[in-house]
Amino acid sequence: MTAVTQMKCACESCSCTVSAESAVQKDGRYYCCEACANGHPDGAGCGHPGCACNG
Repeated sequence: MTAVTQMKCACESCSCTVSAESAVQKDGRYYCCEACANGHPDGAGCGHPGCACNG
């Protein structure tokens, strides 16, 4: 059986892919950064190249 190591960030508007090892985990979900994990409280996106998320 193969373990999943890459997955889409759990933030709905984010297009980033994260690894289970480096992801920010919150409530059993995996996010690419603290901003996504916290629901973008300041309105800023994740800032990763090619992604325009803003929560």
